[in-house]
Amino acid sequence: MTLIAIFFPSLFFLLRGKIFTAIICLILQITLIGWIPAAIWAVISLQNSRADKRNEKLIKATRAR
Repeated sequence: MTLIAIFFPSLFFLLRGKIFTAIICLILQITLIGWIPAAIWAVISLQNSRADKRNEKLIKATRAR
């Protein structure tokens, strides 16, 4: 997923089900200068979603005790 986020940021958001974000990212991606911020945005979004999943697991584990 990281490689998709770097090379195809709008496709990454589309695969994650964020259609509106994918459209905005595609518009940003059309310009060559905008490609770098779009890729960074996609990678940060991926890292945030992984952190959210980790936090949910920790919360469930602490509540189970």
